[in-house]
Amino acid sequence: MGYNLFEGEIPAEFGNMTNLQYLDLAVGTLSGQIPPELGKLKKLTTIYLYRNKFTAKIPPQLGNIMSLEFLDLSDNQLTGEIPKELAKLENLQLLNLMTNKLTGHVPEKLGELKNLKVLELWKNSLEGSLPLNLGRNSPLQWLDVSSNSLSGEIPPGLCTTGNLTKLILFNNSFSGPIPSGLSNCSSLVRVRIQNNLISGTIPVGFGNLLSLQRLELAKNNLTGQIPIDITSSTSLSFIDVSWNHLESSLPSEILSIPTLQTFIASHNSFGGTIPDEFQGCPSLSVLDLSNANISGAIPESIASCQKLVNLNLRNNHLTGGIPKSITNMPTLSVLDLSNNSLTGRIPENFGSSPALETMNLSYNKLEGPVPSNGILLTMNPNDFIGNAGLCGGILPPCSHSLTTTSHKRSSHISHIIIGFFTGISVILSLGAAYFGGKWLYNRCYLCNSSIHDWFKHNNKDWPWRLVAFQRISFTSSEILTCIKESNVIGMGGAGIVYKAEIHKPQITVAVKKLWRSSTDIENGGNDVLREVELLGRLRHRNIVRLLGYVHNERDVIMVYEYMPNGNLGTALHGEQSARLLVDWVSRYNIALGVAQGMNYLHHDCHPSVIHRDIKSNNILLDANLEARIADFGLARMMIQKNETVTMVAGSYGYIAP
Repeated sequence: MGYNLFEGEIPAEFGNMTNLQYLDLAVGTLSGQIPPELGKLKKLTTIYLYRNKFTAKIPPQLGNIMSLEFLDLSDNQLTGEIPKELAKLENLQLLNLMTNKLTGHVPEKLGELKNLKVLELWKNSLEGSLPLNLGRNSPLQWLDVSSNSLSGEIPPGLCTTGNLTKLILFNNSFSGPIPSGLSNCSSLVRVRIQNNLISGTIPVGFGNLLSLQRLELAKNNLTGQIPIDITSSTSLSFIDVSWNHLESSLPSEILSIPTLQTFIASHNSFGGTIPDEFQGCPSLSVLDLSNANISGAIPESIASCQKLVNLNLRNNHLTGGIPKSITNMPTLSVLDLSNNSLTGRIPENFGSSPALETMNLSYNKLEGPVPSNGILLTMNPNDFIGNAGLCGGILPPCSHSLTTTSHKRSSHISHIIIGFFTGISVILSLGAAYFGGKWLYNRCYLCNSSIHDWFKHNNKDWPWRLVAFQRISFTSSEILTCIKESNVIGMGGAGIVYKAEIHKPQITVAVKKLWRSSTDIENGGNDVLREVELLGRLRHRNIVRLLGYVHNERDVIMVYEYMPNGNLGTALHGEQSARLLVDWVSRYNIALGVAQGMNYLHHDCHPSVIHRDIKSNNILLDANLEARIADFGLARMMIQKNETVTMVAGSYGYIAP
């Protein structure tokens, strides 16, 4: 009977069906209290009531069903404590109470259950310690108590019977060492104990576990070094030991684990150099060694990691030059080498790197001209800041002194004097032009509103700059050419939207010219640009991609991917000629896509983003009718975790979730 739209409460009369063995009312809209009368069903083996709206406490009478093997009450709104009577269910194999509002302690006697295989309690408000004997008396396979307020030490016997596959304890306050028995548990597939207060060292043995795929120990108080045996693993694909107090050098072959895809060891105190052992890294895609107290040079051999997508080495003590071999890595998309002591020039062929989208070289000791080709022309100048010797490209032009020889720089004193007074004259002229331009600009902003005059004025007096958030093949001039009345496809509270067709190569994008107030402009518009850059970092299949933006001192023009099927509101409720045939399967997929996009904005973005105007007209549809959330004109960045929005914004009659 599960997966129906039953409403209301479960009738107490269900307790009269004394021969009932299987009760499945999962995934519905049932509410109220779980009837205590179910405790009279002595033959019941299975109760599935997950994903409903049940409230109140778990009836302790369920502990009278001695035949019960599977009890799943997850994804409800149950409150109170876990009844200690459930510990009497000797045949219980699965107990799933995750995603409720349970409080109190985990009953100690649950550790005595002899058949318990799965215990899931995550996302509640439980406190205290786990049962000391948990796992010693049962074939425990899956333990997930993450996202609670649990404390104390991790029970030492979780894998006594050798069946534990998944251990998930993150987001609690567990303390003490990692039990040595875990590193000898050959059945383990996942160990996720990040964000606790675990101390001591990483026990030896994890590298010998043939099934272990994920080892997540981040944000604890671990000390010592990474055990050398981890380098012998043949199954690990994800290692995260970041935000600890690990010391000593990284094991020389840690990055050569054949199955390793992600290695994160940032915010530690390793010291030493980056291991020059990259010949056997066929799967490595993410390498994060930022803030790790690493020195020395970046190894040339790092380029042999042909699947590396993200390389983060920022905030270390790296010296030497940037290896030219990095520029030829076929999948490298994100490169961060900022805040080091790198020297020399930026390799010329960085601009033609096959997949590079973002690169940060700021705060090093680099010098010479920035190459003026490819992706480097669309970078943000802030990605090069803090390198006193860099010039050219997207930075101010290189001075003549950089290209002259020493004997030319020591020419006659009269030339210096002439140059000095000439420079003073130029500066005074530029100052007069600047302030005159500002006066003219303010007058034009208030009185000149036509698109033609806007383009002509801005193009002449305020130079445009294109900032890209990924690889693009068009210029700011091509975008500006498309801003004309015949290309207008929409207008809203945030600005005017144009359809821009770029011919070489053939590509169509959506261009939004933001409304700007005179007050915002006179304040420099920095807040707007900061928010635009934050939005440019959003990466989700259900969020319209911001490809980049074009701006000058007066205007901001955002460039988005083009959605050929328009918005959901028009598709469903627009004029007959504009409507699309959106069947119920497509509508379900659209709703699911919007929910996934909102979940990403609220929970996976840092800082979180609150859209504040989700409605059908702000849901765009791509060529496959996939939902894309758009129009972030009212979006708010939630910098503080506990920040509260106290204003009402967006469409009339609408309050954001």
